[in-house]
Amino acid sequence: MKGRIHSVETCGTVDGPGLRYIIFTQGCPLRCQFCHNPDTWKMGDGKVMSVDELYADIITYLPFFQASGGGVTVSGGEPLLQMKFIIELFKKLKKHGIHTAIDTAGGCFSTSPAFLASLDELLLLTDLVLLDIKQIDPEKHRKLTGLSNEKILQFAHHLTEKHVPVWIRHVLIPGISDIDEDLIGLSEFIRTMPNVEKIDVLPYHKLGVYKWEALGLDYVLKDVEPPTEDRVANAARILGRALEETRIEA
Repeated sequence: MKGRIHSVETCGTVDGPGLRYIIFTQGCPLRCQFCHNPDTWKMGDGKVMSVDELYADIITYLPFFQASGGGVTVSGGEPLLQMKFIIELFKKLKKHGIHTAIDTAGGCFSTSPAFLASLDELLLLTDLVLLDIKQIDPEKHRKLTGLSNEKILQFAHHLTEKHVPVWIRHVLIPGISDIDEDLIGLSEFIRTMPNVEKIDVLPYHKLGVYKWEALGLDYVLKDVEPPTEDRVANAARILGRALEETRIEA
C-alpha cells in the first residue's frame, strides 16, 4: 500500500498530545486563503511512499512516544483523501500501542456507502481527530476556502455519532473568522458535540506567504495582520463556553 506524502516532521509538539511524528499528505480539495502549505494542494504531487517505509522510520521514535504520551498524527493536505493508506499504517501502529491522530478539515466527507465504510474502519483505529473548522457561516466559509462547510459539519456530526474524541481548531483571522457573531455560532455548534475534548484558537500568521510567491499565487490576505492578544483571548473565551456547558450538562 502506497500513499503520496508531502513531508514529515519527527518531533512535533502542537498536533496532538506529547511528542509526535507528523505525516503531511499530498492533495487537498480546499483552497484556504490563509493556507501556509499551498504546495500540498495538488493531487499527484509529493513523494510516493509505502506503509512499510513510513512505519520503519516511525518505529525508531517509539521511546519518545512512550516517554511523552505522544504518537503519530496524519495531517495534510487532506488525509481523508488517502484513507486506505492510513488504515494500513494505523493497523501497524496499533500493534505497538502507538497513539494515532488525524488532522483534517473533513472537506471531502461523503455519505456514500463506500466512503463511510472506509471512514468507519479508519475511525476504529484513530484515537483523536483534530478537526479544523474555518468558519461556521457557509457563505463566508465558501469565500475563505472555495467550498461550503456543509460536508465539514456533517463530518463533525458523524464523529459525534461514532464517539470519536475531537479537538476543534479554529484559525483566527481579523475581519474574516474573528467576528463575535460567527464565534458564537461556532460555539453553539460545538455545544452539540459532547465528544469535543479541547478547543484550540490558532492566531493567523503569514509564515507561508513565501510559498505562495514561489508558486506564483496571489496571496489575497497580504494586508491582514495577525490578531491581537485580546482578540485571541476573546475567541478562546467565547468558544470555551461551549466546552464548559457541555461538561456541565454531561
